[in-house]
Amino acid sequence: MYRVRSFFTIGAAVFIAVLLVASAATKVSAQAMPSRESLSISFSSIAKKVGPAVVSIETKGKVPVTVATGNSTPGDSEDILDFFRRQQTRRPAFSVGSGFIVDKAGYVITNAHVIDNASRITVKLDSGEEFIAKVIGADEETDIAVLKIDAGRELPALAFGDADKSEVGDWVLAIGSPFGLEKSVTAGIISQKKRETPGTSAFQKFIQTDAAINRGNSGGPLVNLDGEVIGVNSQIATTSGDSNGVGFALPADETERVFGQILKFGKVKRGYLGVLLDTVKAEYAKVYGLGDERGAIITELRDKQSSAALAGLQVGDVVVEFNKQKVISAQDLIAKVASTSPDTSVEMVFMRESASGVEKKSITIKLAERPTVTRASADDDSGRKLPVDGVKPPEKPFGLTLADLTPTLAATYKLEGQKGLLVREVNPASYIADIRTNIGEPVLSEGDLIQRINRVSVTDTKSFGEIVAKLKAGDPVVLQVISYDPRSKTAQFKLVQFTVR
Repeated sequence: MYRVRSFFTIGAAVFIAVLLVASAATKVSAQAMPSRESLSISFSSIAKKVGPAVVSIETKGKVPVTVATGNSTPGDSEDILDFFRRQQTRRPAFSVGSGFIVDKAGYVITNAHVIDNASRITVKLDSGEEFIAKVIGADEETDIAVLKIDAGRELPALAFGDADKSEVGDWVLAIGSPFGLEKSVTAGIISQKKRETPGTSAFQKFIQTDAAINRGNSGGPLVNLDGEVIGVNSQIATTSGDSNGVGFALPADETERVFGQILKFGKVKRGYLGVLLDTVKAEYAKVYGLGDERGAIITELRDKQSSAALAGLQVGDVVVEFNKQKVISAQDLIAKVASTSPDTSVEMVFMRESASGVEKKSITIKLAERPTVTRASADDDSGRKLPVDGVKPPEKPFGLTLADLTPTLAATYKLEGQKGLLVREVNPASYIADIRTNIGEPVLSEGDLIQRINRVSVTDTKSFGEIVAKLKAGDPVVLQVISYDPRSKTAQFKLVQFTVR
């Protein structure tokens, strides 16, 4: 008891001293920091303000599901086929999501995946009324859909806020119907802005929040303390299928733009060049003598009749300006092109490799319209290839197990007609194994074909090894690589940029 009391006495003295020393700061911070009571009142008032415009969405799928009836054994006189039919009853598939009204006329925003493959969409209002919704349009690139309900009267609607003015650490509320539980409200803070996640499009740079978002919250609003929509809850990062405190919302500015396009055209119209791009990194800038570490490298022309091809752009060109605006990266160029209306003529400045280095050129190009994206499942061709006997013992520069491309290997890895050096294995302990793409995938993997290193073509392990032997720590490396894509069933070009360690 004595020790406890002594500890308490000392602790109390220290506590009082801290209070006295910090009293002035406390008075100042008390004016800036809201109290627990005021914050609670603020949350309550926002929920009351926003709630009437938040809706629950139920969809009936086009494809029924098969469920077991639970009957154990057939009767003595029962036909065995009838018994199995009863055991596999087909029922309609239902799912739930969230949304919110953005126009008094009854326009509702939700996620495209919420209403995907639905034969019937029912929107339930805060009042309990239910209406069958019509799909005005959906945009797969941003996972946003616009619905319309006819209530016969003006409906409460939410206003969009400026997501750019929100800061990391700001309080936000997520409202929706997780697990079908309507009118659920969770609070949290903005954890990060402009977050990219694996598998998303170039137009999905999310607001990350720790406000609890679960299945069924999809399509609901993320609102600030003014009750304005700053995002649409779209994804969660999870190991269990439910909230782990990491949720993602599409920012309001992009959502509002998509909404306006869908109302006007029934879809989103985006400019399109018809190229695949990669970003200039420090290594590429040094190897090619670009000066600035910025720009978008054309790695593939998708179509000979595309805008880029018709204008004379080539693989390897580095776009550095778009309509007199500097191009920072591949994502930056994609965003600039997409935000420009199709059929618009724009001026582009690019750098092209020449015998003496690189030359600066400019062209005027008329943009096409970006094709509509559809969600397609990848071909089931992701298994590791079986080793092939009789190949030459490989060299291992950069921690890579490499092999000359034989006809057998070319057929195995679907690289017929290509030339280069095949990657058979990447040593997981090597530094190149730690280099990832912006969506978290390895930059090099089994089956990749290295065609050039630092502007020099390579077709065998010996020539590649000789080039690597001359490099030292700190030197930049740019590999030009071909790999077979099972989704498109074509060989795809990519760049691998890194610095020797």
